[in-house]
Amino acid sequence: MIQEAQPITNTLFIEVSGAGLPEVDGLYVPTEAPPAKSESGTVSSPGYWNGKMAWDRADGKAARSPALSYSNSYESWRICRLDGHLAYEITCDDELPPTDRDWNVYKMGVAPAPKVSIYHVDPRQPCPAPNVVFVLGGPGAGKGTMCELAEIQLGWTHLSTGDLLRAEQAAGGPTTEIIKEYIAAGKLVPNEIVVRLLKDAMERTTRATGKRNFLIDGFPRSLSNLEAWYEVFGRETELPSMLYFECPFEVLEQRILGRARYSGRADDNVEAMKLRFDTFKAETLPTVELFKSKGKCVEIDTSQERETVYSLLREQLAEYTEPRLMTQPLSEKAEILLGLRPYPKGE
Repeated sequence: MIQEAQPITNTLFIEVSGAGLPEVDGLYVPTEAPPAKSESGTVSSPGYWNGKMAWDRADGKAARSPALSYSNSYESWRICRLDGHLAYEITCDDELPPTDRDWNVYKMGVAPAPKVSIYHVDPRQPCPAPNVVFVLGGPGAGKGTMCELAEIQLGWTHLSTGDLLRAEQAAGGPTTEIIKEYIAAGKLVPNEIVVRLLKDAMERTTRATGKRNFLIDGFPRSLSNLEAWYEVFGRETELPSMLYFECPFEVLEQRILGRARYSGRADDNVEAMKLRFDTFKAETLPTVELFKSKGKCVEIDTSQERETVYSLLREQLAEYTEPRLMTQPLSEKAEILLGLRPYPKGE
């Protein structure tokens, strides 16, 4: 006898916002509607309707259960009003309610159609603690490349404080003006702002994707950075582990000069690189030594071939990486980053 494969458990949460009909807005949780036949004759299962995941209103006020579900007959996702009449729909066959397209106003709806957001963590509950690994190394040590490889191949999320600061400015976030003032004055952005951006980015990622493994590239650059981490996350929080990419200055210099031919970075020159390296030794190495003294730092020699360095990185991240990701073949992008195939022309 052949048994049908059981659907994966519906553990997703949906936030509906900005509807022309405010009663539609709010949190939706996996449906607990008892098994029943839909209009197309499909028998539902826990958390599902018409073979796709479905949701009830978290406040339980909707007359229809599920309140957000898929219709086989109309080939569309639908959201109902409190009285059970349908208000909004989007015609498609997506496995989950679309979050990247505009929904349509249905018969009993009112414009505008709402925005739909999907969460892997209940927004009503605290976000699970992240699993963080700090990645430090001198300029040209390969931090960015190896973190990108871990993101592509192993499912880790790569965060860079520089990228977060630029994104915050572009988005016009609450600290945008402060960041601009400090950068315009040639000063470092306050540590607490940087750590807050890291914390917010990790929470957004975990709630939106369920991912909890993070590589933080180039942080903490100083003991004051680390102090700010404690201020934001609490002193009782366990100190994250660190990967330190060790590489001789001569090798770093060769890499920076080689990169300068195509990077376009103003600081990819010998003078700027020497200054950055001296700053790294003065401000960052004491932080590395602190982590070593606490048994929290693993050193990786990145003067070796990139494949060898990546293999060492995989070993260090294996404990927290899904087995299926550890064994998957290298993607085309990963092979390019490892130097196993050339960059496509024009890039």
